[in-house]
Amino acid sequence: MREALFCVAENDRIRCRLCPHNCLIPEGRYGICRHRKNIEGKLFADGYGKVSSVAIDPIEKKPLYHFHPGGAILSVGGLWCNLRCSFCQNWHISQMKQATTHMDPGKLLDMSLEYNSVGIAFTYNEPIIWYEYVLDTARLFKEKGLKTVMVTNGFIRPEPLEELLSFVDAFNIDVKAFNAEFYKKICGGDLAAVKQTVEMCAKKSHVEVTTLIIGSLNDDVQEIKGLARWLAEIDKNIPLHLSRYHPDYHMELPATPVDVLHRLRRSAGEYLNYVYIGNVIGADNNTYCPECGNKIVERGYYISITGLKEGKCSRCKSAIPITM
Repeated sequence: MREALFCVAENDRIRCRLCPHNCLIPEGRYGICRHRKNIEGKLFADGYGKVSSVAIDPIEKKPLYHFHPGGAILSVGGLWCNLRCSFCQNWHISQMKQATTHMDPGKLLDMSLEYNSVGIAFTYNEPIIWYEYVLDTARLFKEKGLKTVMVTNGFIRPEPLEELLSFVDAFNIDVKAFNAEFYKKICGGDLAAVKQTVEMCAKKSHVEVTTLIIGSLNDDVQEIKGLARWLAEIDKNIPLHLSRYHPDYHMELPATPVDVLHRLRRSAGEYLNYVYIGNVIGADNNTYCPECGNKIVERGYYISITGLKEGKCSRCKSAIPITM
């Protein structure tokens, strides 16, 4: 175990200051994330280096469509989460204890180099609660010229996030809904905190956003337009991934109709240059130039970069925000 960062003693308890829950943790107990534990008056990152899942994934699977397209990335996950989404698609590791294997940051670096990976993606469960492990690994990868990616719910306080931003190159941030009540009742979180994370990350790192669309809960056209307008105010080139929900964990609502995803994509596209659909076989998720419609990246069985030249559209010469 490694001693945790961002905490302060309060009498015989410890206040964790990593995420907005601000857990006040008694001796021998964990915070809401079930990862950070008070042991004899000190807070420890109990899950440091405990890996539940590891794979070499296409970077598009994160999903990141505008960051090293066609690349492969070492992807690792641990256990637990600091939210309690009733529809969680990875609940087997985010909400249940599973076997883990210890891997120190040097081991992850060796694996990434062996498989010619772009770098490392912290994904599958919530990497924010793995903060110390992510930070140590990201520092090491940066020294070697490799990239660090986080696939995250964005539920973190500004101070620890600011330190991470010096080392993390790209984020895919889940904005579960553009609806504060949804966050409170269904996720046990806070929309305002997540919005702040997106805004901070977009200033220093590559950012893409994913929203899992659930019928009758967060599929209102006006709500998605509100999400898209807000993202466009930050940067209209932020890619938005609208992903199809299917029943999982505690939620039994039917899978989202595909036509709903297409309708919401059109609505979000009134404000954003790049909107994609996830979890729908056959959806057109190629990247097109927003100015002339030229196909920039073709995504099929293989990823082909067909219309990009020196960071610009090969036809009309408009700048295309894709990191190579």
